[in-house]
Amino acid sequence: MTRTVAPRTVLCVGAHPDDEVLGAGGTLAAHAAQGDEVHVLIVTEGSTAQYDDPSYVERKREEARVCADRLGVETVHFGDLPDMRLDDVPHVEVNAVVEECVASVEPSVVYTHSRQEVNRDHHAVYDSTLVATRPDSGVERVLAYETPSSTDWVGGGTDGFHPTVYVDVTDHLDTKIAGFAAYESETRAFPHPRSEESLRARATMRGAAAGVSAAEAFRLVTERRGAP
Repeated sequence: MTRTVAPRTVLCVGAHPDDEVLGAGGTLAAHAAQGDEVHVLIVTEGSTAQYDDPSYVERKREEARVCADRLGVETVHFGDLPDMRLDDVPHVEVNAVVEECVASVEPSVVYTHSRQEVNRDHHAVYDSTLVATRPDSGVERVLAYETPSSTDWVGGGTDGFHPTVYVDVTDHLDTKIAGFAAYESETRAFPHPRSEESLRARATMRGAAAGVSAAEAFRLVTERRGAP
């Protein structure tokens, strides 16, 4: 029996510009290629804590838009909360940014940060995503992605990122790399995790674990099903 899957609405939540493509860029491109409506939410302005230049906020936004266009993302939403300071922002304010986007977009699938990593902005976004995707939200599936240069730097005293879901991105890896290349302010030279070579190596490694040429890895957070 052949089952036809209706197009879905997908939302990827990231704390900073480039988190979305680093963690789920190939998967978002795959969603777009199969006709799903894909949105990205960037919760912070992604600049002020790192660069003493207000113009970087708009630069990061433009890079995010170019990346989204390359991945096939329909809309990038911006939250404008302070970069690298979400642990100082009241939890309800972070919740509000994610809740407002979920209510507007009405996704059935949401991708967000893992809590098994070192970046506290990412922790806050993960926690707020759980609030925004509670049972009455209409969201059916929530998955946590890994973030190169953050998830993989967790120390031995902390539970690390252990994927439970792998998505074959063999046909979309080049699109992910092209999307990340839009973030000229964030790319680094190999062997830094935010380099083309490292991203390809990670995709190959995750693919080997899943029996495909290239994959992205996720941890299933929530799944609500009707029929089995």
